[in-house]
Amino acid sequence: MNLNLAVIPGDGIGPEVTAQAVNVAKAVFKKFGHEASFTEALAGGAAIDRFQIPLPKETLDVCRSSDSVILGAVGGWKWDTLPGDLRPERALLGLRSELGLYANLRPAKLFSALKGACPLREDIASAGIDILVVRELTGGLYFGDRGRKQTDQGQAAWDTEQYSVLEVKRIAVSAFEAALKRRKKVTSVDKANVLESSRLWREVVTDVAKSYPSVSLSHLYVDNASMQLVKDPAQFDILLSTNMFGDILSDEASQITGSIGMLPSASLGSSGFGMYEPIHGSAPDIAGKDLANPIAAILSVAMMLRHSFALEEEAAFIETSVEKVLAEGWRTADIHSPGMKKVPGSGMGELILKELE
Repeated sequence: MNLNLAVIPGDGIGPEVTAQAVNVAKAVFKKFGHEASFTEALAGGAAIDRFQIPLPKETLDVCRSSDSVILGAVGGWKWDTLPGDLRPERALLGLRSELGLYANLRPAKLFSALKGACPLREDIASAGIDILVVRELTGGLYFGDRGRKQTDQGQAAWDTEQYSVLEVKRIAVSAFEAALKRRKKVTSVDKANVLESSRLWREVVTDVAKSYPSVSLSHLYVDNASMQLVKDPAQFDILLSTNMFGDILSDEASQITGSIGMLPSASLGSSGFGMYEPIHGSAPDIAGKDLANPIAAILSVAMMLRHSFALEEEAAFIETSVEKVLAEGWRTADIHSPGMKKVPGSGMGELILKELE
């Protein structure tokens, strides 16, 4: 294949982990005889510093002309005092909406070599954790109407949760289609006992399930789902949820699989075009210290090869290489435990690259 890839390093540890991910991508392309070009673009705080806005038109143009996007992370303390519409995080929301990326796939898998990094009881960890969080990405509370007003009790602020049938249906289809390739079990997470948007969500998901008779469907309130994730994570296959609930649950899932530095993600639309990024943030407190775990960013490249380009062998090759390095006892600081061999973030990237080569 001859691919044109957009790369948005972003802020904080974003450039560090993205550099390792791009190195891995180049190595795999070379090994399997593919050609690829990489075009960098700015978004988030880096774009604010240069263009005074979080998502410049130039960046959108680069992304739209590419076959896929590799993203690091955006945000940081430096920009925390900016108005909401000018903060770095608005770049993420803009990219998702402008590129039509409504389905966020976040796999949370506990590698066998990392059972010691799981904070749950040994018997729970040994039962296995292999969950795919399917999160709606362009609707809900993060994209609803918002504002502030003055009241007799002082200033008040509001954010609006809204979902349409179309929005719920298409993300539900994504979840059920994914379930067909896994263990054929979908758990839909909502708050239908309180929220009207959740009641519509549950109705639509139940209706979509009728077209997938081989897939079992269950419903959980989000508070119960969060408890069940730490009590018995092995019960879950696909967790389907709204934008905000999916955001929170996938971060919780990252901790029970060892570290948020281990979880990749894919943001997809209807065309197969995708944006791939680790689910962790910019972590400004460790930026520049070579402490950031690059595995989530590297595994995001594997997801890109699988979901956008149907390069299953190449994707599996990356994943197997990561597993081998972990099995040899190499660990970054976030997943280190007694008896293991600690390496800096760049060192982990080099070890995986050596395994690939």
